Amino acid sequence: MRILVTGGAGFIGSHVVERLLDGGHTVGILDEFNDYYNPAIKRDNISGFQGRVDLVEGDIRDRDLVNGVFEKGAWDAVIHLAARAGVRPSIQEPELYISTNINGTFNLLEACRVHGVKKFLFASSSSVYGVNEKVPFAEDDAINQTISPYAATKLAGEQLCSNWARLYDIKTVCLRFFTVYGPRQRPDLAIHKFARLIHSGKPIDQYGDGTTGRDYTFIEDIVGGIMGALAYEGPVFDIFNLGGSHPIELNDLIALIEAAVGRKAEINRLPEQPGDVPFTWADVEKAKRLLNYQPTTPIEEGIPKFAEWFLHTKAVHAPGA
Repeated sequence: MRILVTGGAGFIGSHVVERLLDGGHTVGILDEFNDYYNPAIKRDNISGFQGRVDLVEGDIRDRDLVNGVFEKGAWDAVIHLAARAGVRPSIQEPELYISTNINGTFNLLEACRVHGVKKFLFASSSSVYGVNEKVPFAEDDAINQTISPYAATKLAGEQLCSNWARLYDIKTVCLRFFTVYGPRQRPDLAIHKFARLIHSGKPIDQYGDGTTGRDYTFIEDIVGGIMGALAYEGPVFDIFNLGGSHPIELNDLIALIEAAVGRKAEINRLPEQPGDVPFTWADVEKAKRLLNYQPTTPIEEGIPKFAEWFLHTKAVHAPGA
């Protein structure tokens, strides 16, 4: 297949591109290389793909640029991973998140309609569940309590996907990712940030009492779920959770990171942050049944794998991280 991966130079995107290339697909990358974190990290992520991918540097908010990518690409499918990410930054810059995550997704769906692309995968987020009190979170849970602009933009993206799927027969799958981690993880995300600070002997900020829980998902498991969604031949529109389905409390996560990097953490305890949900936990039975999704890396194995990458690469000294 000819597959366009938006955000293909990022953490998840570069792993997806790697798997697609290994599978013999023709791959295009559309990535803005913005400065949310050091763009050099993203260029390093795809340095091994030189000459093997069609790379376009540009913003998904630029409708003319997006249309040009589709006119030249003749894509069979789009895996849409590009987004402004993060709960706390979205509270500070909501307009940026709305314009990128909603308008940018609209531009891509419209390009699929105009150019006849019939398969679209959308990276959604566990954040859409908000303060859902029922656990684990299932795809058919009522969602009416998102608590950050980031979550709202992802939920809006799902609704746009549903519209374009049903109106224009674009087979669309929305994938709700649950806190992805592993090699190449973004430097602003908790596991990477904690590892870097603990390793360098600097204090880490812990928001709340450490009993908040997250369902962490290893990158290889997420990529497996994406590949399953790419092959999925179910309804014209569907939604799946992709998570590890084994949440862990923050205190226990910090202990695992301490053990993996070989140092104790100095902890700066702070109040809980606005927009953070207290708990996430994915019900992945639907993905197991229909996508053959099989998460195989528990957090106790995934953190040492992340630490091995972290300690043996320049991620330890990542500039701007």
